[in-house]
Amino acid sequence: MNVHRLDVEGLSVVIEGEGPVVVFLHGWPDSPALWDGLVASLRGRWTCVRLALPGFDLSRPPRPVSVDEMCRLLAVVVDAVSPGAPVTLVLHDWGCFFGYEYAARHVDRVVRVVGVDIGDSNSGAYLKGLTAREKLLIAGYQLWLATAWKLGAWWPSLADRLTRFMARQVGCRTDPAAIGWQMNYPYAMQWFGSYGGLRGVARVHKVFGPRIPILFCYGRRKPFMFHSQPWVESLDNMPGSAARGFDAGHWLMRQQPAEFAQVVSAWLDRSREAA
Repeated sequence: MNVHRLDVEGLSVVIEGEGPVVVFLHGWPDSPALWDGLVASLRGRWTCVRLALPGFDLSRPPRPVSVDEMCRLLAVVVDAVSPGAPVTLVLHDWGCFFGYEYAARHVDRVVRVVGVDIGDSNSGAYLKGLTAREKLLIAGYQLWLATAWKLGAWWPSLADRLTRFMARQVGCRTDPAAIGWQMNYPYAMQWFGSYGGLRGVARVHKVFGPRIPILFCYGRRKPFMFHSQPWVESLDNMPGSAARGFDAGHWLMRQQPAEFAQVVSAWLDRSREAA
C-alpha cells in the first residue's frame, strides 16, 4: 500500500489508500497512531488522511492555536488532499470539537462525519443533564490539565508528570513517553480563555442533518458522558445518521477495536452507496 506524506504549514500529513478521502483527527493525549486499526480496515477502498493536531507532535515545538486558526489549518489540509470533492471526517475527543466547528464553517467541504465519544457537549440539554458530581469530576481533570499547560512554560518536567498522571487516572492507554504538557492547550482555552477561548463556536446539535449525516459512537462505561440522551435519540430518528453505544470507555477504538472498525466501516460504506 502506497503511503504519501505532505508538509502543510508545518503539519505532517500522511496519506494512504485509495478512494474517497477520509480525514482523521485525534484528541487528547493522542497521535495519528490512534487510528491504526480503523485505517487498516478502510484503506483498501478509502483514502485515509491523518495528521497530528497542532502542538500534539512532541517532536516539534509547542504550537497552541485559536479555534479560528485551527479551522483555517484544517481547511488548508482538506484543500490539499481533496481539492475537487468534499471529505469524510472521523473524529475523537478534541478532534470532535475542532472537526465539528470546521464542518459548521465549511458545510460544502464535508460530506459525512463519524464522531467518537464527544457529542453535543456544548448544548443546554447536555449541561442541564449533568449532576453536581459529574460537573465536579469534569472540572477537576480539565482544570488540572489547564494548569499543567500554564506550568509548562517554566517547569516542563513537572507539567509533563502532571499530564501523564492525569492520563493514567482517566484510563488513557497511550504510551506515557508520547504524552506531554504541550497537548493541554485546549483545556486552557476552555477554562482560562487562552488563545481566544471557545466562545462563539457552533452548537453541535445544529450542525448535523440531511446535508451532513453523522455516525456518533460512544462508550457506555464512563463516570460521565459527553453527550445528551436527547441528542442520541434525535440521531436515531434522523435519516442517514445513527448513534451506537459500545461496551467501552472513552477510547473505543482501542478497547473494542474489531467491533468499532466493523461498525464504522459498514456505516461509511452504506453512506457512500446512498450518496
